[in-house]
Amino acid sequence: MKAMRCLLLFFCLIGWTQFASAQANFELAGLPGAATRMGFGVRGIGMANAASSLTTGQLIGYYNPALIPYQLVPVAEATVGLLSLDRRLNYASYTRKLEPTAGLFIGILNAGVGNIEGRNRDGLKTETYTTSENVFILSFGTKVSDASALGISTKIFYHTLFRDVSSITVGFDLGLVTSITQELQLGLVVQDINSKYKWDTSTIYGRDGNTTTEKFPVRRKASMTYLSAAYNASISAELEWINTLLLSRVGIEKEIIDGVSVRGGLDQIAFDRSIHSRPSLGFSMQTSFEQWKPAVQYAYVHEPYAPSGIHFFSVQLHFE
Repeated sequence: MKAMRCLLLFFCLIGWTQFASAQANFELAGLPGAATRMGFGVRGIGMANAASSLTTGQLIGYYNPALIPYQLVPVAEATVGLLSLDRRLNYASYTRKLEPTAGLFIGILNAGVGNIEGRNRDGLKTETYTTSENVFILSFGTKVSDASALGISTKIFYHTLFRDVSSITVGFDLGLVTSITQELQLGLVVQDINSKYKWDTSTIYGRDGNTTTEKFPVRRKASMTYLSAAYNASISAELEWINTLLLSRVGIEKEIIDGVSVRGGLDQIAFDRSIHSRPSLGFSMQTSFEQWKPAVQYAYVHEPYAPSGIHFFSVQLHFE
């Protein structure tokens, strides 16, 4: 009963948050680092990115580095995203526990846009350009007690915007996860500390070039997950503060039969539709092969401002 009261209180807080966020101007899409805020991996994206306090199953340090010590067996995953408008978004990761109480996560995020037409002053096509954005993530977490864990992520951003114009910078995430009860988990995360792009155009324009720094918005998240052993399900709710903007998201996952799970959620919730929500759904199927447990996963995300949604496919391998 205590766990249910805490969860209901958290959902009430989400409702109040939406009333407040409806009054804010939604400028998040125009800020640097948009690709890094779309999520990481099929499981988290399928649950609408409400995964900052999820301590069971496959765990991703992208959402909260403090989750990694709860990873039971090593897991490797590769994810491919199919996006409209000549965009790409792919992921690869490896997660493992470090005995006795720590964990390690290594992840790579690759994003970009292709088929960008270059034209001269007469409007004639000259060549085709592409952009490439890569994030290398190293997360470490450790349990500080039977109920709590702390974690830190170091992120290296390598972004190629144009020929001879690129940026290499470093950012950090900090995370905490704690068990309120056996069924209820709380997560707190601060992301994109010092994250930025730094451009130097003197390689193209010489003395007329300059140096520009674009800082990512700092993200602050509070998440709560309820684990139901009776129903083999988990439900997560999350609040996120980005500058003065308040967002929320909700995700659920349920194992319907052994090795088969379904999931869904709603990201960017706003009751008056001043911010368009992003529903998502997905599933995973896992089997056993000697000491390996391969799995295939799928997730779909509706994009309100694109001609079609995003399809994510992943191959996952659990090492027993």
